[in-house]
Amino acid sequence: MNRPARRRGRPAAILLALLLTACAPAYAPTPVPAPPASPTPTPVPSTSPRSAPDCEDPLASYAPPRSNPEPGEMPAGSTMAEIAARGRLVAGVSADTYLMGSRNPTTGEIEGFDIDLVKAVAEALLGEEDAYELRVITAAERIPVLESGEVDLVARNMTITCERWESIAFSAEYYRSGQKVLARTSSGIASPDDLAGRRVCAPEGTSSLERLRTELPEAEAVAAANHTGCLILFQSGEVDAITGDDTVLAGLVVQDPYAEVLDMEPLSAEPYGLGFNAEQTDLVAFTNRVLADRIADGSWEDSYDRWLRPSLGEAPDPPDQVYGR
Repeated sequence: MNRPARRRGRPAAILLALLLTACAPAYAPTPVPAPPASPTPTPVPSTSPRSAPDCEDPLASYAPPRSNPEPGEMPAGSTMAEIAARGRLVAGVSADTYLMGSRNPTTGEIEGFDIDLVKAVAEALLGEEDAYELRVITAAERIPVLESGEVDLVARNMTITCERWESIAFSAEYYRSGQKVLARTSSGIASPDDLAGRRVCAPEGTSSLERLRTELPEAEAVAAANHTGCLILFQSGEVDAITGDDTVLAGLVVQDPYAEVLDMEPLSAEPYGLGFNAEQTDLVAFTNRVLADRIADGSWEDSYDRWLRPSLGEAPDPPDQVYGR
């Protein structure tokens, strides 16, 4: 915040003090950490210019190299070298999306399918899978923290869309989900047609909320900060149903045995990608190599079997990796 410039030629210190007192805000300004002392990453320009957003195929990301440089050998001036110098990868994640990114009540650690991806990128960059720092964010904060450079990447079941490509960059698709609806088993809700006049919750700042309003306009949309907030409203009877990606809803069912995911055609396909600052395309390409290697060596399926198979069944085929930016 810039302070008003002092007038020159005021001879009286008392007058100056009165002016400063009168202009002082009635509240304490939000403290802003000085860049040198901040533990957050500083955006580094990409080694290649950013392509203009192209939505002929929003799933097309930046082509990876044939192989990534080894830890300790990142190209000078690259985003990867900046992260290596810091000594840790900073990732924005969920702490309450069960199975994808949630805090283990026993260990206190955040774990899940998305967190496995963070570990893989950290290991490729720094040689150690635990060389990362997690920042817990809401769905609505995913794009702002990337634009501001507070995190290196976001791994928070984020759907790749043309609109989001205008603000950030995405990795290649790492999981294909679909938007469905969760309701109480005794509610009489068996299909989306039964939601007319019912209160349905979805997190703020998500494509699930936007699609609820457009695809199910006869339902009453209710926004919450996250899916845990929706679950609280659901269990207290303030909403009748929750909509979201099937991966997320599967986690909510584990937490509430009286809830079920409706047997329905998904309202949409939800291709997940890791989010990045739009200028750091070198890091996107680096990460795409990590994702492709995980699919090739079976690590992707191992992670699915650990986190998602108990709720969603046999692993589907991994999503195709599409490049072309």
